[in-house]
Amino acid sequence: MLARMPIDLAAVFLNDLDLSFAFEIVFRTVLMFCMILAFLRLSGKKGIRQLSIFEVAIIIGLGSAAGDPMFNEDHAIVPAMLVFGSILLFYRAVTWLASRSERFESLLEGDPVYVIENGEFVTSEHGEATYAKDEFFSEMRQQSIEHVGQVRVAILETSGSMSFYYFADDEVKPGLPILPKPYQARSRTVTEAGDFACTCCGRVAHIDTAAHVCARCGSEEWVKALDSVRLS
Repeated sequence: MLARMPIDLAAVFLNDLDLSFAFEIVFRTVLMFCMILAFLRLSGKKGIRQLSIFEVAIIIGLGSAAGDPMFNEDHAIVPAMLVFGSILLFYRAVTWLASRSERFESLLEGDPVYVIENGEFVTSEHGEATYAKDEFFSEMRQQSIEHVGQVRVAILETSGSMSFYYFADDEVKPGLPILPKPYQARSRTVTEAGDFACTCCGRVAHIDTAAHVCARCGSEEWVKALDSVRLS
């Protein structure tokens, strides 16, 4: 039986770190952090929710360029500054091209995606949802939405945020509930006739049989539809 090797805590936490290099790490970290803030300031962005996929890739590149010089004495600051300058010039050039070509901008950042239309989820040609329900349900609940029938149009923007356009109170349709408890009551069979929403696409149908197939997407799972108006 092999003897258990003791853990050298000094090697784990300090290794060959000396006090002078510890102060250098602090200086390097503060300097690189200031460079990151300066880059974000020069890029014109105001917040993380405004970042597109392209800009997220830029931030990842910045993190890689800034990380090593913070604590590795073999990496100098000036090369990292050259990386920052190159990325900033590249970013400016790409955004300039995107501002003058809608096709290039669409290729670079993608297009807004319709998630809900007329109180129902948008599906693919095969009747499958084009989104992760849990993520969008959470976003909808934060906007005081109780069921999908309250929403006329929902659009997933290229920045990752959601835009909602609502039905007027007198136009609200029965819809798929998105609150956890009502949604978890979904089932393949119904015990009483009424309006039920398909859990896959949100299509509402009047069901009076024990089992029913959604005419839109082919799903067989249903939940009692809600028709309450939205509380703003």
